[in-house]
Amino acid sequence: MPIHGSLFQDFREAETSDQFSLQNKKLLKIQMGHGPVLAKFGSMVAYQGDVRFENQGSGSMSKFFKQARTGEGVKMMTCSGQGELFVADHGSEVQVMYLENDMISVNGHSVLAFSASIDWDIHRIQTSGGAMTGGLYNVVLRGTGYVAITTKGDPVALDVASAPTFGDADAVVMWTAGVTMDIKVDSGGLKSLVRGGSGEVLQMAFGGEGYVLVQPAESVNQRGDQSASGGGGGLSDFLGG
Repeated sequence: MPIHGSLFQDFREAETSDQFSLQNKKLLKIQMGHGPVLAKFGSMVAYQGDVRFENQGSGSMSKFFKQARTGEGVKMMTCSGQGELFVADHGSEVQVMYLENDMISVNGHSVLAFSASIDWDIHRIQTSGGAMTGGLYNVVLRGTGYVAITTKGDPVALDVASAPTFGDADAVVMWTAGVTMDIKVDSGGLKSLVRGGSGEVLQMAFGGEGYVLVQPAESVNQRGDQSASGGGGGLSDFLGG
């Protein structure tokens, strides 16, 4: 008996020649014919063709020690071969961008995949409030190629040059080159914390020129399997540092 309905037409694989493209809001399609890519360990949900996977852990030894010291970063796997690869991360929305000799700073938990031509490292973010927070670390992606990150819900891209811009560290996903970040201490919130205040004591303050991407959820550091994606990375993780 034939199957009735439009299921297999409505969700048919999208045809594209781009290395990275969205199959839907939560599923990234990667064309492997463009060369190897790095993807979050365990993010593969399907592939067609001949695709091979090699666990890269935290990258080089220097990156391994940085991750061990900071808690930032993400386990990656190198994907190579021919065909189509589909990756996702616990149903989070996927955002795709193309860097052209550019740089972004991303919370490690939000990194999903990037072209092998993109260089990555774990950087300490210099802030005047660093002594209070114990230090902040992000994954810096630099070069030319595709990058895919994840957000919980549809994010907002804020132009920091247009107005003073602040964000909760558990909601800020990434920012672009040219953006500066510091820590703003809300002394009023600190005083009212013991009286059941808002809890928004420490905030990320942004300046310079560029964009900050903020998701509509304060959970950028709690998504997914902590053991698979590495720990920490956000402001709240360093308050006792």
